[in-house]
Amino acid sequence: MEKFIPYEKLSKKKQRELNAARRTTWALNPVTRKPANPKAYNRKTARNWKDDSNSVPFSIISS
Repeated sequence: MEKFIPYEKLSKKKQRELNAARRTTWALNPVTRKPANPKAYNRKTARNWKDDSNSVPFSIISS
Protein backbone atom coordinates (compact mmCIF):
# COMPACT_ATOMS: atom_id res chain seq x y z
CA MET A 1 0.00 0.00 0.00
CA GLU A 2 1.33 3.41 -0.97
CA LYS A 3 1.81 6.04 1.66
CA PHE A 4 -0.61 8.98 1.37
CA ILE A 5 1.11 12.25 0.45
CA PRO A 6 -0.92 15.48 0.24
CA TYR A 7 -1.18 17.00 -3.24
CA GLU A 8 0.67 20.16 -2.19
CA LYS A 9 3.66 18.12 -1.03
CA LEU A 10 3.95 16.02 -4.18
CA SER A 11 6.78 16.81 -6.57
CA LYS A 12 5.87 18.85 -9.64
CA LYS A 13 6.44 15.80 -11.83
CA LYS A 14 4.02 13.70 -9.77
CA GLN A 15 1.48 16.57 -9.73
CA ARG A 16 1.63 16.77 -13.54
CA GLU A 17 1.16 13.00 -13.84
CA LEU A 18 -1.83 13.12 -11.48
CA ASN A 19 -3.36 16.09 -13.34
CA ALA A 20 -2.91 14.34 -16.70
CA ALA A 21 -4.60 11.22 -15.37
CA ARG A 22 -7.55 13.27 -14.11
CA ARG A 23 -7.83 15.22 -17.37
CA THR A 24 -8.32 12.08 -19.45
CA THR A 25 -11.74 11.55 -17.87
CA TRP A 26 -13.11 14.90 -19.03
CA ALA A 27 -15.94 14.55 -21.53
CA LEU A 28 -15.12 17.74 -23.44
CA ASN A 29 -12.19 19.99 -24.16
CA PRO A 30 -11.96 22.62 -21.39
CA VAL A 31 -10.30 25.18 -23.67
CA THR A 32 -12.67 28.02 -24.55
CA ARG A 33 -13.41 28.15 -28.26
CA LYS A 34 -14.81 31.06 -30.20
CA PRO A 35 -15.48 31.57 -33.92
CA ALA A 36 -12.89 33.35 -36.03
CA ASN A 37 -13.40 37.07 -36.62
CA PRO A 38 -14.65 37.39 -40.23
CA LYS A 39 -13.24 40.94 -40.52
CA ALA A 40 -9.74 39.93 -39.45
CA TYR A 41 -6.96 39.38 -42.00
CA ASN A 42 -6.47 35.70 -42.80
CA ARG A 43 -3.20 34.74 -44.49
CA LYS A 44 -4.56 31.46 -45.87
CA THR A 45 -7.41 33.06 -47.79
CA ALA A 46 -5.21 35.95 -48.92
CA ARG A 47 -2.69 33.51 -50.40
CA ASN A 48 -5.30 31.33 -52.08
CA TRP A 49 -6.48 34.01 -54.54
CA LYS A 50 -3.35 33.34 -56.64
CA ASP A 51 -4.13 29.62 -56.80
CA ASP A 52 -7.65 30.23 -58.09
CA SER A 53 -8.17 28.87 -61.63
CA ASN A 54 -10.23 31.98 -62.56
CA SER A 55 -7.26 34.28 -62.07
CA VAL A 56 -5.71 33.55 -65.50
CA PRO A 57 -4.00 36.67 -66.87
CA PHE A 58 -6.19 38.63 -69.23
CA SER A 59 -4.85 39.05 -72.73
CA ILE A 60 -6.36 40.54 -75.87
CA ILE A 61 -5.62 38.74 -79.11
CA SER A 62 -6.30 40.72 -82.23
CA SER A 63 -6.30 39.22 -85.70
